[in-house]
Amino acid sequence: MPAAAGSSQSSPAVGASPQPYDLSLTIIKPSHGWAPLRLTELWDYRELLYFLVWRDVKVRYKQTALGVAWAVLQPLLAMFVFSLFFGRLARMESDGLPYPVFNLAGLVPWTFFVFGLTEAANSLVGSRHLITKVYFPRMLVPVAPVLAGLVDLAIAFVLLLGVMGWYGIVPGIGALVVVPLVLLAFVTAIGAGLWLSALNVQYRDVRYILPFLSQLWLFATPIVYPSSLVPAEWRALYGLNPMVGVVDGFRWALLGTGAPGATIAVSAIAALALAGGGALYFRRMERTFADIV
Repeated sequence: MPAAAGSSQSSPAVGASPQPYDLSLTIIKPSHGWAPLRLTELWDYRELLYFLVWRDVKVRYKQTALGVAWAVLQPLLAMFVFSLFFGRLARMESDGLPYPVFNLAGLVPWTFFVFGLTEAANSLVGSRHLITKVYFPRMLVPVAPVLAGLVDLAIAFVLLLGVMGWYGIVPGIGALVVVPLVLLAFVTAIGAGLWLSALNVQYRDVRYILPFLSQLWLFATPIVYPSSLVPAEWRALYGLNPMVGVVDGFRWALLGTGAPGATIAVSAIAALALAGGGALYFRRMERTFADIV
């Protein structure tokens, strides 16, 4: 019977073989020695990274009474404590600024950094059920909680702007520099997190060392005191702490304190070296994670 007008039919010819499916085989072999970073693999698994980040955001505040309010309360309460003991009792210098806003400008990036560092360091051990069952770039696991911390950073940044407005401080066009400074803090957290997460799989002592390391790093960073108290001949060495450049840069961009000068450059180089070394060490140890985690 002829086909109706206006209709179209397509059917394979009689006896024609069906089109074969395009099947590709991927063979995964363990690496030996210093393995290549293969950072493009992270992009290939970007959807998995998105779900890991979303999981971390939801789990962090699940069954909490105050929810995301903790993103505001943590730096706010720390600001009150430091302002009382260091600002009012110890009379710590603050570059001519009200001590609460001076201190909060350092606490906002610091809280993001220490959260990312802590969560990344414990991420592999906490994801053992996933690592031992399926292959994916293991580097996604410590990267995800640092990315999740950006949500809290954005909320805390709004708090900082509110406190600045309370004291009549209005940021200028230099506030745009905050974006690369956040990137610098992110790279620092990723670098330290890769080192500690890989070490934590093999040596569970890391979880006991981490609180002490965070406290030591806090006082090695100009959170409660200005960098101007550090002697000039020690500034370059002091800048090897990447968070020095981040905190000084935040205060310069938002509060108009003295420009950090070469400190940011030194801190950026140190952060890249920390992240590069951490990524190489992580890739070298990655092949053993599923066996000992």
